[in-house]
Amino acid sequence: MKGPKPPAVDLSEAERQGLETLVKAHSTSQQIALRARIILTASQGLNNEQVGRELHVGVDMVRHWRQRWLAGQAIPLTELNVEERLQDLPRAGKPSAITADQLCQITALACEKPEQSERPISQWSGREIADEIMQRGIVAQISPRHAARLLKRGTLSRT
Repeated sequence: MKGPKPPAVDLSEAERQGLETLVKAHSTSQQIALRARIILTASQGLNNEQVGRELHVGVDMVRHWRQRWLAGQAIPLTELNVEERLQDLPRAGKPSAITADQLCQITALACEKPEQSERPISQWSGREIADEIMQRGIVAQISPRHAARLLKRGTLSRT
């Protein structure tokens, strides 16, 4: 497959060291480590297809992270460090309407046994907890699906 040669990835010594540190650190998420390997491999002069083949990832992923890295290089490392350059960008969408205080109240509710709320169930379901959240006035409106997602993802325990 022949195509235009992708822009070169030239790394400063500080950038290279930062990327290598991320790849080696046990605490680095696999997602960030893979992105760091993509940039390090691309800096060896390989094209996107070659990098993808070597790292067993799609060429689109390589192209995306090469472009993101090159765009981020204009920002000094003191303002945007190596790991931050490899993070996902904030997603579009409406910000959460549930406050931290409300999340705390929902967490406390989720820790209660449903029998304490006079519910004839042994475990909270999305529908039951959503009903109880609204009945207690914690939030005016919440869908059973959103309530279940909060419980399933553990969002409540991380907040």
